[in-house]
Amino acid sequence: MDLSRFPRRRYTPFATPIEFLPHFTKALAATCPGGQGPRIWIKRDDMLGLFPGGNKTRKLEFLVADALAQGADTLVTCGAPQSNHCRITLSAAVKEGLKCRFVIEERVPDSYDVHASGNNFMFRLMGVEAITVVKGGSNMAAEMQKVADDVARAGGKAYIIPGGGSNAIGGLGYVACAQELQQQLFEQDIAIDRIVVGSGSSGTHGGLVAGFLGNNIGIPITGIGVSRDLPDQQPLVLKEAQAVLDLLGLDIKVKPEDVNCVGGFWQPKYSVPNARMVEAVQMLARTEGIPLDPVYTGKIMAGLIGLAREGMLKANENVLFLHTGGLPSLHAYEREVLGEVKNLPA
Repeated sequence: MDLSRFPRRRYTPFATPIEFLPHFTKALAATCPGGQGPRIWIKRDDMLGLFPGGNKTRKLEFLVADALAQGADTLVTCGAPQSNHCRITLSAAVKEGLKCRFVIEERVPDSYDVHASGNNFMFRLMGVEAITVVKGGSNMAAEMQKVADDVARAGGKAYIIPGGGSNAIGGLGYVACAQELQQQLFEQDIAIDRIVVGSGSSGTHGGLVAGFLGNNIGIPITGIGVSRDLPDQQPLVLKEAQAVLDLLGLDIKVKPEDVNCVGGFWQPKYSVPNARMVEAVQMLARTEGIPLDPVYTGKIMAGLIGLAREGMLKANENVLFLHTGGLPSLHAYEREVLGEVKNLPA
């Protein structure tokens, strides 16, 4: 799969590490049937560039390059309150000398606080030009177009980046990740039986599926939903993977069996804490010293833990967890992740 014909900005001058998690593996096994569980590895995409990094950095390498090629001077994107994607997009804009504007969707009513810590603090620190807050369920494409029109009326040129950077161009970032991962596993002689990844706006999951299919990587990918269950999530991932493969000009059709999505770990609502997320965040932090965020990676790791305890991940199976970042939002949920808020939903 040749990515060289697509413009790209390089924000990470190294391959993100793959690490075995011995203490976490032992702690997890102690809670699994028969005291045996999978062997857990982690790929540290939380260490990607545009500090503090995360999966959106890979997508933005291609999206920002496309924006620059089109002569844009302003990036416009959207997300929920505490959006990691918005924060990393702003970081890329600052690095490239561009302006940046957000549309924030209050999926939970009255949840956006301009003075909150975490990513909201980072928005102000890095100098976002403008933030428009809209109600949950708004047409985000239309709302971002309104902002882009405002930029045009002021004499600028906006480039709209969809939520999560999830379109065919952004998905190229995780095709590149698939190639990087394939090379690392070969060089380090690591045999991975399954990859566990978050599945939300679908760019990361879909890009990986496309990259694995295009590079003939036969490792199953399990996507843990962070906002939807299987019937609603699988079609989004399939569509994204197919769009990426079509952009690359490959005659490959993505089949439903190529897209494995698991739900049930994100409730009661997107971004709302639950007890399993708290357990997962505490468990990794206290066994390996690696922080997870409460909105995405905490619930994804909760899914991995749940699948292991249910026997869906086999004893001694090598499972690779893709850590997609999100550290700043952790600080906006300090009391929850420390267990100081009681009676959280299961």
